[in-house]
Amino acid sequence: MKITDISGSAVLSNGVKMPYLGLGVYKTENGQEVINAVHYALDAGYRHVDTATYYYNEEGVGKAVKTSSVPREEIFVTTKVWFSQQKYKDTLKSFETSMQKLNLDYLDLFLIHWPHPEYYLEAWEAMEELYHAGRVRAIGVCNCMQHHLQSIIDLGGVPPMVNQVEFHPNLIQQDLLDFCKQNTIRYEAWSPLKRGELFNDPVLLELAGKYHKNVAQIIIRWDLQKGVITIPKSTKKERIISNADIFDFNLSEEDMQKIDALNTNDRTGAHPDHFLEYFAKKGIK
Repeated sequence: MKITDISGSAVLSNGVKMPYLGLGVYKTENGQEVINAVHYALDAGYRHVDTATYYYNEEGVGKAVKTSSVPREEIFVTTKVWFSQQKYKDTLKSFETSMQKLNLDYLDLFLIHWPHPEYYLEAWEAMEELYHAGRVRAIGVCNCMQHHLQSIIDLGGVPPMVNQVEFHPNLIQQDLLDFCKQNTIRYEAWSPLKRGELFNDPVLLELAGKYHKNVAQIIIRWDLQKGVITIPKSTKKERIISNADIFDFNLSEEDMQKIDALNTNDRTGAHPDHFLEYFAKKGIK
């Protein structure tokens, strides 16, 4: 992947270009907060915004895209279908609702948010229909393990183009990363900064000093050098700009390995095979 400037993109299996640095808007309030965050990002050179039904801010994202000076065709917009809406007809309905809220003519990427064990294959068939109809330029999944991906591949239709998963120095899942590479599925990181839990890590602080960067910049650079698309979330203009200030240095192979060695398989979110129980305990529906 080209990683020399913010305009660089990963090429999906169908040839669509997906910017490898994006803005995540999870827990960003709908309305002016999310509109401002997206505008800050677009002004800083970002061309990729990641939202979801579950984030309840699609309207604000759509308004920000519409009111930006950046042409719509230059902005890559992602949204997702929630696990409770993954029956075939529900997925189609969820897509239409999202498009009404976003107020866009087409979507760049539509993802299964968490794979409901009974229904995610139905959701995928609905997504294939939307893809073939030209409503969405690419389709993919979030939080899928190898067996989920293989089940979709085995359907024999359109294979997943992206797998967005929790990914940071404490959770690499190299086997899953390798599987995705082997099957031309682009790996994308959510929670790349582990919700700030890594900011005081001694190894990362040492590398930040060595490269005259902050820990977030070291982690985001590590993501890109591993070939992982990444969507750090912030609402602060300075942080959004700072997170993109990562194209004037390269981590050495030795330092990449130091960061790899921080892997502990520690998650901040649910395991994809047990998310229903996890969400039930938290009252998430």
